[in-house]
Amino acid sequence: MNGNDRPSSAESHYTSRAELMAQRAGAPTNTAATRGPHGRDPSPSPPDGAANPAVPDDPWALQELQDDSVQWKYLTVAGKVKRVSLEWIGRAVALTGLLYLFICSLDFLSSAFRLLGGKTAGEVFSHNTIITNPVAGVMIGILATVLVQSSSTSTSIVVTMVASDLLDVQTAIPIIMGANIGTSVTNTIVSFAQSRDRNQFRRAFGGATVHDMFNWLTVIILLPVETFTGYLYLMTKVMVESYQLDSRPDQQQDLLKVITKPFTERIVEVDKDVISDVAKGDAAAASESLLKVWCETSTDSILTNVTHQENVTTPLANGTNITSLINVTSEEWTDVTVYLSKCDALFNQFGLSDVTTGCILLALSLFILCMCLIFIVKILNSIFKGKVAAIIKRTINSDFPGKLSFLTGYLTILVGAGMTILVQSSSIFTSTLTPLVGIGVISIDRMYPLTLGANIGTTVTAILAALTSSGDKLQLAIQIALCHLFFNITGILIWYPVPFMRRCPIRLAKFLGDTTSRYRWFALFYLLIMFFLTPTVIFTLTYFGYYYLLGFGVPFICACVFIFIVNVIQRKAAHLLPRVLRTWEFLPLCLHSLQPLDDKFTMVARIFKRCACAAQATPVNGCVFTVDGHTPTHPTIFIEPPPPPGVATSNGVNQSYNSDQFDTAL
Repeated sequence: MNGNDRPSSAESHYTSRAELMAQRAGAPTNTAATRGPHGRDPSPSPPDGAANPAVPDDPWALQELQDDSVQWKYLTVAGKVKRVSLEWIGRAVALTGLLYLFICSLDFLSSAFRLLGGKTAGEVFSHNTIITNPVAGVMIGILATVLVQSSSTSTSIVVTMVASDLLDVQTAIPIIMGANIGTSVTNTIVSFAQSRDRNQFRRAFGGATVHDMFNWLTVIILLPVETFTGYLYLMTKVMVESYQLDSRPDQQQDLLKVITKPFTERIVEVDKDVISDVAKGDAAAASESLLKVWCETSTDSILTNVTHQENVTTPLANGTNITSLINVTSEEWTDVTVYLSKCDALFNQFGLSDVTTGCILLALSLFILCMCLIFIVKILNSIFKGKVAAIIKRTINSDFPGKLSFLTGYLTILVGAGMTILVQSSSIFTSTLTPLVGIGVISIDRMYPLTLGANIGTTVTAILAALTSSGDKLQLAIQIALCHLFFNITGILIWYPVPFMRRCPIRLAKFLGDTTSRYRWFALFYLLIMFFLTPTVIFTLTYFGYYYLLGFGVPFICACVFIFIVNVIQRKAAHLLPRVLRTWEFLPLCLHSLQPLDDKFTMVARIFKRCACAAQATPVNGCVFTVDGHTPTHPTIFIEPPPPPGVATSNGVNQSYNSDQFDTAL
C-alpha cells in the first residue's frame, strides 16, 4: 500500500478539520472533489492569525488582506494613543531594528562561509590551467562566490590574480560571469523562511529565482559569444586605454556598512587577504587563520644593515689580479609592518579553529536570519492591510498611463540600481525584497526589473571600488569592473525590451515557484543542484579534459533541447506528434513526475515524526499510543489520522499497527 493512500475503511468516516468547520457553518462539502490526489488538500489554508482572503484563480496575483481592525473614528482617545504609539510607531521601530539585524545576519552568513570555504575557494582559483577553459571559469566563479557569499570578494580575488600576472583579463571574464550567478544564492536561501505557507513560499521562491534565471540565461547566451568574439574584452580595453585613469582612494563610500560595521566587527572579523594569498599560490597562507588577529597595522621604513656577498678584484705587484668573495655590509631602507592593536571581536578571542568558528557562526547567522524574516513578515502582514495596503501596492505595481506605460520597467530598473548603490550590495537589496514578494506586496513582474537594476547597481559599486586601487591594479580593476557592467547591460538588452523575451525568465521562475509550492523539498533540491552539484560536476569533467566534458555535455544538451521542443509541441499542436509522444505516459512515472520521489520523502518524514511521537509516549498531533489504557513498551503507530470525536471506525476501534508491523503495512 502506498504511504499516501488511505485505507478504504477510513475513507467513509474520516473528516478533516476544514470539512468539519464547513459543516458546522452550513456549507456543503465534497470530500472526493475537494481533495487532490492521494487524499491531499490542494488549497492549503492560510497560517494562524492571518486574514482569510478569497483565493484568486491566479496564485501569483497580489493578495488583498482584509483589515479587521476598528476604524479610527470609532476609537476612544486612549485607543487612538495606543494605536499611534504601539501599532504605528512601535511597528516602525521594530521593523527598522529587524531590518538592521537581518542585514547584519547576512554579513555573519558571509563571514561563516568564508571561514568554512574561503581557502577552498582560493585553491580553486589557483588551478590556472583549468581556469583557461571558459566553462570551467564560469563554474569556478559560481563555486567561489557561493563559498564566500560575496561577488565583490570573488571579484577582488580575480583582480589580485590579474594584477599578479596569474591570469589575464580574457580568462577572468568567464569567472566574473560565474560570480554574477553565484551572488543570487543568498536571496534564494532567504525565501526558505516563508516555506510554512505554500502560497507565500510560491511567490517568494519565484521572486528569488527570477534573479537566477536571468543570470543563467544570460551566461548561456553570452559565454559562447565572448569566447569566439571577445567583444567584452575588446570594448573595455578601448575604453580603459582612452582615458587617463587616476586612483581615488576616497571614492569608496561605505554608506550602509558605516551603520552595520560597528556591530558586526564586534562579533567577528575575517582577513580576506589570506584568501587572495592562497589564490596566488602562497604556501604559507594556506596554514594561516582567516580570523584576523591584528586589526590596526602600519608600514614604516627603517634603516637596517644588510650584508651581502660581492666579488672583489685586488691587483697584485706582479701584475696579476686576485678575485675573492667577501661580505659587504651596507645601510638600506626597509619597509616593515608594525602591529599596533589586536582585534577585539568576540569570536577572534576564543582561539577556535576556522572550521569550528565557521560552523557556530553559520548556525547563529541562519537562526538570526530566520527569526528576523519571520517577524518581518508578521509585521508586514499587519501593516499591509486595508486602504494603506491598496495604496502601497497600487503605487509599486502600477504603470505609467497610456503610451508611456512601457517606460515603467526602465524606471524600475533605475530605482533598483540606485537602491543597490545605496546599500552597497545586490544580495542585501534582493533579499530584502524577497519577503515582500512572498506576502504579495510586490508582484514577480515588478521584482524582475528591480533585480535587473540590482545587477547594474552592484557593478557600479564595483567600479567605485576599483577606483580606490593603486599602481598597476587600477587599470585592470576598472577593466574587469567594466566587463561586469557591460555583461549585465547586454543581458538586459536581450531579456527585457522584447516582451516575448522578457517573459522567459519570469515564466521559468513561476514554474519553479509552482513546483516548490507543491513539493516544498524541491527548493532545497534546486539549491543543491544549481549552485553546488552542477558546477562541481562540470568542473570535475573539465579537470579530466575537453573530451570528457563534450562526451557528457553534448548528449545532455541534446536531450534537454529535444524534451523542450516536444513539450512545446505537446501544448501547442499535439496532433503533429506521433501518438506515443503526445504525452509522456509511456515512460515510467519517476521519469516525468516528482510524485514518486515526493511519496518517498513524505513516508520518511512520517516515520521520523511518529518515531518522535513514540519516543515521547504522549499524544502528539493526533498520535495515540495506548493498549488497554496503558503505554506499551513498543508503542503502536497509526497509519491513518485518528477520527474526530464521536466518529467511530468500521470495527469500532482505532486501526493501528505495532512498530514491528509498520514497515510491512506501508
